[in-house]
Amino acid sequence: MFKITKRGAVAASLAALALTATLTGCAADSAEKPADEAASKTVTLGVVGASDAYWQTFVDAAAEEGITVELTDFTDYNQPNPAVSEGEIDLNQFQHIVYLADYNVNNDDDLVPIGATAIYPLAVFSDKYDSVKDIPEGGVVAIPQDESNRARALLVLQSAGLLTLKDGGTIFSTRDDIDASKSKVTVQEFDASFVATALPDVDAGVVNNDFVTKSGLDFKDAIALDDPEDPNALPYVNIFATRAADAENETYLKLVEIYQTNPEVQAGVLENSGGTAVLLQTPVKDLKASLAKVEADTKKQLGK
Repeated sequence: MFKITKRGAVAASLAALALTATLTGCAADSAEKPADEAASKTVTLGVVGASDAYWQTFVDAAAEEGITVELTDFTDYNQPNPAVSEGEIDLNQFQHIVYLADYNVNNDDDLVPIGATAIYPLAVFSDKYDSVKDIPEGGVVAIPQDESNRARALLVLQSAGLLTLKDGGTIFSTRDDIDASKSKVTVQEFDASFVATALPDVDAGVVNNDFVTKSGLDFKDAIALDDPEDPNALPYVNIFATRAADAENETYLKLVEIYQTNPEVQAGVLENSGGTAVLLQTPVKDLKASLAKVEADTKKQLGK
């Protein structure tokens, strides 16, 4: 049965406040549940974009293996990690390693990756121009405002020749790192879910993969993409994540296996990405090593 629970922004805000206020209270009791207690064959999975067709395929494939998957559909990126940490859902699949590292460091949490899904190129779209070369001097480009995707968007725009970052840029780059004297455009930040809707009011926008198709955009119309096969792209691999205590949960790992190996699921993921996704089965030890490195770099960046 394909069950989707919707989670709106208001509910997410309340959940975030609850996480801050009760981190050592009853929420912690849920988060510290031993992995062997997760023997139930019903699993709640948090995603951003449950209406994407491949999720139905995934749920059906899991059912054939005796696992009932209940999807919780979140409206933005701030919601799924606190929901896992509080025990409201079992695991999530929406983020890359950089995003998870930033969340863990800033929330003193220890969510972990248990499997790779894919890496997606970050795409630049425009309602006004067919090429980045046509964007005028002084143009404005919309980018996501969350720390991890902001930096990646800036790096994409640098690769496209639209701006220059001081010292070449890093995964921590912000607008303060833009060398205005050497840049063709300025940037304006939006919640990732609103970049696409801002396109009529700006010259271009860097749109996260999750919001391309649901915004009525088509990947073939992108005027620039980053390179997902770059060897330095490991921190941007998308993952399944859960609580550290549940990292070896056999049911959760079976779901990862289904996602990675079921031909229909994989075909659906690829189709939903407009053929741009690079599907992966990166070893979990490599994912954890990358997470540890990015977390350490993030702490250093924040002076922690």
